[in-house]
Amino acid sequence: MIQVGDIREWRTHDVVDTGGRKIGTLEAVYVDTVTDLPAMATVQIGLPTRHRLVFVPIEDAVVGPGYLKVGYDKSLVKDAPAIGTDDILPAEDEEAVFRHYGLAYQPGAGGERRLARP
Repeated sequence: MIQVGDIREWRTHDVVDTGGRKIGTLEAVYVDTVTDLPAMATVQIGLPTRHRLVFVPIEDAVVGPGYLKVGYDKSLVKDAPAIGTDDILPAEDEEAVFRHYGLAYQPGAGGERRLARP
């Protein structure tokens, strides 16, 4: 299990897919508010003048020298719901991120967010 403190140290390192192809650069880690464990990462992708952040689950991620390997193909990650580099993910858009990867989504009992930046 990757610990939040450990993965924060990997900010700005490459994020690669299952085949080792570079997807982008690790920008931030989001924890699951139910378990308080790392759940998703944002990856900066795009052209230098048109960067955006996409979300990718990190439950099966592997940390290597200078990279974070996620358990998803580059094309799937690049098609994931995105936000601007200075934006936050609206709570009502969280479900779309989970659905994109075929993951179950359940907000908190009072409708609380499922993802949060520590």
